Amino acid sequence: MTDDVVRIVPDGRFAWGLQLPVVAQSTLFAAPWEHDAGAVEIARVARTCDRAGAFYVAVCDHVAVPRAQADAMSTTWWDTVATLGFLAAATRHVRLLSYVYVVGYRHPLQTAKAFATLDALSGGRVILGCGAGHVQGEFAALGLDFAERGARMDEALTVIRRAFIDEWPEHDGPRFPVHDVGQRPRPVQRPRPPIWIGGNTPAALRRAAAHGDGWLPQGTFRDRLPAQLDAIRRHRERLRGGAPIEVGGTSPWLHVGRPPFDMGPNALAGAPEEIAADLRALRALGVHHVGVRFRSRSCDELCDQIEAFGAQVAPLLDA
Repeated sequence: MTDDVVRIVPDGRFAWGLQLPVVAQSTLFAAPWEHDAGAVEIARVARTCDRAGAFYVAVCDHVAVPRAQADAMSTTWWDTVATLGFLAAATRHVRLLSYVYVVGYRHPLQTAKAFATLDALSGGRVILGCGAGHVQGEFAALGLDFAERGARMDEALTVIRRAFIDEWPEHDGPRFPVHDVGQRPRPVQRPRPPIWIGGNTPAALRRAAAHGDGWLPQGTFRDRLPAQLDAIRRHRERLRGGAPIEVGGTSPWLHVGRPPFDMGPNALAGAPEEIAADLRALRALGVHHVGVRFRSRSCDELCDQIEAFGAQVAPLLDA
């Protein structure tokens, strides 16, 4: 089945991208300045990534955060497709990634329609990154069985893939039978937009091997990464004849140069070569693209760091 794998990371390149600020404001990662920011800052950061050579910008997905989780997660999670559609018009080159979209929240034809339209509007820049979801109360609020999320996702991925390829997809399945309905506009990318699967659980690794063109870890723990990649490759060999898969990673919190503030744990600051060497270690483990993160006290500072990374660090990643 190697001929049905979509590969988009250029050969020989170690690509980088950015989860956008403002659009998700969990207390685990949002900077204070993001609280009062909005569309102007989102577009500014995305345009900066576009100019700096980023491979993707990413937006996450939550529909309605339960009150019990709101203190930690907040309720600020901008709609994934609406935000990426806005950014399609604000940028020219950077790819538009959902990191990650909970496909089980919607009928797969809705997902296929949304992302095919986004691909058409953006000139073929969409990456559908998707996951099973983890907030039980959110499933309950949407009238969905949390225990069925894995099975829903597996079947939904089959339907989405077929709808991306064929205007008239056909599928016989217990949850999403699809017959005699068509969808336009068609995606620009051929044979279809890539599908990257997110998650670190054993089930997510099996799902990435079975359904994905790529794998998106939720955080990168380097001591665990070799075993995770080995598991994916073993499943991939059994299920898809060893077809290639594009693997993602996540950087520590970065600062190009010496920051005038305490960056906290899991952080790396220094000269461009120091940062590049650390990220090249991910590449040596089998990672194809890395999501970079920057500690920042303002939108100005974040954009300055993105520009510095693109100009000074990125050229060293392929060395």
